[in-house]
Order: sequence, then C-alpha cells, then structure tokens
Amino acid sequence: MPPILLTGFDAFGGDTLNPSWLAVQALHGRRIGGHQVVAAPLPTVFEASLAELGRLLRIHKPALVICVGQAGGRATLSLERVAINVNDARIADNAAAQPVDTPVVTGGPAAYFSTLPIKAMLLALQKEGIAAEVSQTAGTFVCNHVFYGLMHMLATQRGFKRTRGGFVHVPFLPSQGQVQGQPHMALEDVIRGLRVAVRAALTTQRDITQGAGAIS
Repeated sequence: MPPILLTGFDAFGGDTLNPSWLAVQALHGRRIGGHQVVAAPLPTVFEASLAELGRLLRIHKPALVICVGQAGGRATLSLERVAINVNDARIADNAAAQPVDTPVVTGGPAAYFSTLPIKAMLLALQKEGIAAEVSQTAGTFVCNHVFYGLMHMLATQRGFKRTRGGFVHVPFLPSQGQVQGQPHMALEDVIRGLRVAVRAALTTQRDITQGAGAIS
C-alpha cells in the first residue's frame, strides 16, 4: 500500500527545537490503517521547502500527505482549511529571506482548500479528548507557503489525482510555552493527536458536516 507522508520543520525564529518535526519523527515507520508512515523534515526556508517536498512526493508517491508546522500562541491542534497564494514574512526564514507580498506560485489560484476530511478529523480528536480546532488561516510564513505549494502540486502534477493532502499546526511544547508564557501541549499528546487525525483521514472518504467556523 502507498505510504503516508508526514513532514515537519526544523527550528526557526530563535528556537532550538520544533515540535512539528519531533512529533512526525516519532511516527516514522509506524503503520496506521495498513499504511506505513514516512516522516521527513523540511527546512524553514521558502523556496527550498517546496523543492524538498516535491522531491519527497516523487519518491514516495503517498496516498496521504500531511505537512505539520509549529504555531506558537495556539493552544490546540489546528486543522488548516485554506492556503493562500501569498508570502508575507514578518520575520526572515532560516536562509535570511523575507519575501513580502509575493505569490507562492506565480499565476496560481488565489487559494486552495485542504482535501483532508478536516471535520471528521476534528470529531475524532475531540472524542479522544485532544484539544483541536479547524483553523481558517495558516498564516503567511513558510507553513502557508508549504501548504499552498503542496496543494498546487497535488492539483497540477501527474500521478497525484487521488492523493489527499493538507496541513496541521501544533502548539509549543511545555519547554517553549512555559518560558514564553504561551499555551503549550505535551509532545506525547501531539503525537497521539496526529495518529488519531491520520487514521480519521484514511477512514473517511466523504467529510462530515459539523459546525467549526469562526466569528473573527
């Protein structure tokens, strides 16, 4: 069976670790729903991250792709709904690039929606007692860049018509959040949450209808 591809990022912005990579790395080699998990790191660098993601897609030809990133300040696992075609970096990436008001893909659509069953994933996480939400924005930094680039590749490149993909943001770890006075989540809960979310994505062909919107 084709594998599941999970990606995380290296540390950025002065941090010495990134929970997204620690969590997906812990799932590498495991089987979920009969599919083996392949975990791979992406650099927190605008163009290089998509080059590496494209290479991974060509090598593994996965059935499911979930890119995972850190969202400091958030308290839950955030299932991202939409990626937008803009880079607007408040800080520089790890290669000192700081694009402002540039497209992820020149001439690409304004946005792509996740093709993951995010409402079913949300319900599965909530049933397991894992704090989760549907997020309406993946920001405008490298996470959104990768999310948009992933969906564009799946939509436009041959061989990925049936591959579903999307993005999940995870909170700080306690060692980060407690120092900065920010919300945080234990690594074991992030790992468990990703496992639950992946299983729900694999077993749900058509997403459910459930309110999870935002007023602001």
